Amino acid sequence: MPRDKKPCTLALQDGLVLTGVSFGAQGTAEGEVVFNTAMTGYQEVLTDPSYAGQIITMTYPLIGNYGVNLEDVESYDRKPQVRGFVIKELSPVVSNFRAHQSLDDYLAAAGIMGLAGVDTRALVRHIRLSGALNGVMSTETDDAAALVQRARQMPSMAGMDLVRLVVPAGAYDWDEGYSSKFAQARRSHGEDIYDVVAIDCGAKMNILRNLVECGCRVHVVPATASAEKILERKPHGVFVSNGPGDPAAVTYTIETLKKLLGSVPLFGICLGHQMLALALGADTYKLKFGHRGANQPVRNQATGKVEITSQNHGFAVEEKSLQKTGAVVTHVNLNDNTVEGFAHPGRCLFSVQYHPEASPGPHDATYLFDCFRDMMATGAAPTAEQMHAAQQRLAAAR
Repeated sequence: MPRDKKPCTLALQDGLVLTGVSFGAQGTAEGEVVFNTAMTGYQEVLTDPSYAGQIITMTYPLIGNYGVNLEDVESYDRKPQVRGFVIKELSPVVSNFRAHQSLDDYLAAAGIMGLAGVDTRALVRHIRLSGALNGVMSTETDDAAALVQRARQMPSMAGMDLVRLVVPAGAYDWDEGYSSKFAQARRSHGEDIYDVVAIDCGAKMNILRNLVECGCRVHVVPATASAEKILERKPHGVFVSNGPGDPAAVTYTIETLKKLLGSVPLFGICLGHQMLALALGADTYKLKFGHRGANQPVRNQATGKVEITSQNHGFAVEEKSLQKTGAVVTHVNLNDNTVEGFAHPGRCLFSVQYHPEASPGPHDATYLFDCFRDMMATGAAPTAEQMHAAQQRLAAAR
């Protein structure tokens, strides 16, 4: 159980109030309350910059059993990015050979509040029915009415630019792949190395590792970098990363992407996918409760194969407006039929809404990094045949 079992209250803007016990740091925190359905990977969730500004509820009932280690950190600054963390039960035992501390100690050191001992199943059902809601969690007061009022005064996630909170201060080079992290043999892609500029809007580090593994020399620039600075490096391709908040609010990166369209192959993930759609002239909208977890089924329209994917997003691309730009939908979410990927044959770009680096898993979509390499080699968006071949190579490598 948490070290001192101090009471902690979570109040949502619609009046729902839950009380449990605190772990990690104490105090008061506020954010958009959302849920994640993954059974493992809580450390990757905590450190994913796409969760900036949010309080995360885990649907899996027991969290913390394998502790926290030094390697599975997804943010460049190596810190948790969430505002708060809500779970059913905090494991009293930490048992894993890679663990270096408990989840409780980790969050306490990072100043992140945790809440345990609440009915997370009821909370998740409430969010599914009502939609994602602003909330406040506190160990400093049990005045439910005051906490609810504070939650109601918080700004909506819609229209909020959170990218500026998570971007790196400057550019940097990245050369670490899985081979250097886990002492594995690097995937063979021949001798050709492609120079890639990665626009960091809150990138997960395992995305950059996958770019290295597929044969890229990666130079990372912050989301505020201009198109002129990016093109000065004469890259073979440009990658646009995941990140937090409303994509439509990140106007500076969208303007950069507009200038890059047609001049260099482009590959986007998550927020990058949404901003590429906006740069083309499509629209985005806020989902009721978003897609967050490691078990989202997505169908590749070109190959007919279904991928189980890792996702974290609260906004989506509007399909009809996307098709008006000349883009072709390549991937569809099988739960709600939302757009999960598109390509634009005339612009040499493609993107996906989900996370093909899939840390901690699954790895069904890793082939998309090979598709990016193929696009840089051919100068054209990946075809159905190229996607099928990349999927086959991935299956043969397992």
